[in-house]
Amino acid sequence: MPKKTSEKIDKMNLKFNLYILIIILLCILLCLYDARFIIPSILLCIVLICYSIWMNDKRKLEIVNHIQEVTTDVNVATRNNLINSPIPLLLIETDGTIIWKSKSFIDTFKDLDVNTYLNPIIKEIKLNIEKDDEENAHEFDPNKYITKQFNIEEKFYKIYCAISKSKKKDKRKQREYQLTLYFIDDTKYNELFDRYNNSKTCIGIAMIDNYEELLQRAIPEERAELVTNVERIIIDWAKETGGLIIKTDRDRFLYIFEQQYLSSIEKEKVNILDKVKNLSENSNIRVTLSVAISNEGESNVEKYKSALAAMDLVLGRGGDQAVIRKDGKYKFYGGNTVEQEKRTKVKARTVAGSIANIINESENVLIMGHANIDIDAIGSGLGMYRLSKTLGKEAYIVSEPKGKSLGKFLEVLEENEEYKDIIISQEEAEEIIHKNTLLIVVDTHKANFVEFPNLLEKIEKKIVIDHHRKAPEAITDVLVSFHEVYASSTAELVTEIIQYAADDIKLTLLEAESLYGGIMVDTKNFTFKTGVRTFEAAAYLRKFGVDIIRVKKWFQADLESYHVIAEIVKSVEITNDTIAIAMYDNEADENANLICAKAADELLTISDITASFVIGKMDERVCISGRSIGDINVQIILEKLGGGGHITLAGAQLEGFTLEEAKDELIIRINEYFTEVE
Repeated sequence: MPKKTSEKIDKMNLKFNLYILIIILLCILLCLYDARFIIPSILLCIVLICYSIWMNDKRKLEIVNHIQEVTTDVNVATRNNLINSPIPLLLIETDGTIIWKSKSFIDTFKDLDVNTYLNPIIKEIKLNIEKDDEENAHEFDPNKYITKQFNIEEKFYKIYCAISKSKKKDKRKQREYQLTLYFIDDTKYNELFDRYNNSKTCIGIAMIDNYEELLQRAIPEERAELVTNVERIIIDWAKETGGLIIKTDRDRFLYIFEQQYLSSIEKEKVNILDKVKNLSENSNIRVTLSVAISNEGESNVEKYKSALAAMDLVLGRGGDQAVIRKDGKYKFYGGNTVEQEKRTKVKARTVAGSIANIINESENVLIMGHANIDIDAIGSGLGMYRLSKTLGKEAYIVSEPKGKSLGKFLEVLEENEEYKDIIISQEEAEEIIHKNTLLIVVDTHKANFVEFPNLLEKIEKKIVIDHHRKAPEAITDVLVSFHEVYASSTAELVTEIIQYAADDIKLTLLEAESLYGGIMVDTKNFTFKTGVRTFEAAAYLRKFGVDIIRVKKWFQADLESYHVIAEIVKSVEITNDTIAIAMYDNEADENANLICAKAADELLTISDITASFVIGKMDERVCISGRSIGDINVQIILEKLGGGGHITLAGAQLEGFTLEEAKDELIIRINEYFTEVE
């Protein structure tokens, strides 16, 4: 008997019994008043009690009969509704045994082997049930529903699954379950949802990279023709997607289009980059384009801001490439040409002034480079130290320099009394952090690449100075970011800051030589990635008495290291005709990263080799050093492995890989690179 019905009967009995009790009490009072009423009262009470029992039994029987009639009617109606339900229904056990199919199910899937499609879904449902039982101490929830997607013959069904226990048990003596599957046709909803998504707006920005150079160097006729042709290509590209193109500045365009065309743009690898580049094949001036597209944001304003941030990332990577911001990720296209210097002294002066003002407003200054600090990082750190001291601020370099990556420079640094106390540990730095402490990060812009990431969280005021191609993992919330991918080194940027930030600054000989060493090492003795500004910075440092021979001696390889490098070169393998790959299998060598870098440099001196990669073991990680003469972009290849750098010089570190696994993964990424650039 249902619980509610039982409660109703109990209430009625209680009410009736209350009446009888009142009558009995009245009879007792009568008997006390007059003894003659005792026998009649007793007889009356007996009659009332018998009548009460008879009436209770009668009511219960009537109610039970009524419930049975209603239940029978409901069962008949339910059975008829299930059989004739317009929704396809299926009763199936978790072992795959089909118990019953509705007429609609048979008509909908009559020519279909349903088991082929349903078995994986049923297995997954069973695993979810068993997992849920384990997590809830085998408490079964009979009202639990599980929803699944069922795609078949270009139709989409949403499956609602009701679960009940079965009497069967599987081989492990665990109970099987009966599943009632409801197939809701979701095709029209999915089509409508797709149409809605496809009609969403995407915002793109296109920018001519070297427009200023075009204005300065090209003759008027050639300039007008190139600009007109570039604009025509951009407009034609927008027409292909039915998009709207608006020229917002002389070198910048706003591109608005529907999201349904985004996949075709990705499939064609944003081919407008090559179309623009091909315009200037026979010209002395190379014209390139940068493109940033985003579909992220609730409003068009948010999407535009996202596209602007993506454009900053593109320009920070050297331009001549495209980035698509989608599903929380950046996807890059192009970027296979060497960056051309296009910095202006105006920007350097402005940035230098801003940095000087921020230092003046700070209580003290901490300077930090990347992990496994090198001469470019520590030289830049010493330069910023001298600037801070000149402006009257206490400054320290937070680092634990070790290994051979700094050559003999560390010995010279330790011998100098002035610098004995300026290089401090992370613990010492944390003790002197104040609310108004300034942190200057040099030679990296990645939050996960700094030597002590915790300092980024503990210090609010931050400045970043770097020359590497910009990555999505950039440090955020910085006051000033002097990020110039066209510079040869961070030391070159710091030298420019020093020139313009303070008139009375005087570098010590060691500081000038460390900055010069940073430029020299990163340019491979002024061979790679050098521009006019590089030599201007070097000339400025020479005024302080830099001894070039002494600096070169800091980084001379010892005979033992040279033998190791020779063995690595000897074991080289050639892939893709011109790419050299070698491995250094010496887990005990704490300078494996430096050895790999030097071996990669050495491999490039061999004819017919356009790129080199050397893989080595460093602590629990595998390090990869990549070098190129410019024909192959090693930065794009190693970026796929979580690394970064420049077209001609890049690196990566992998965790959880053996040397052989790292080599196989590298070859896969190299092949992907050639597939993408074809």
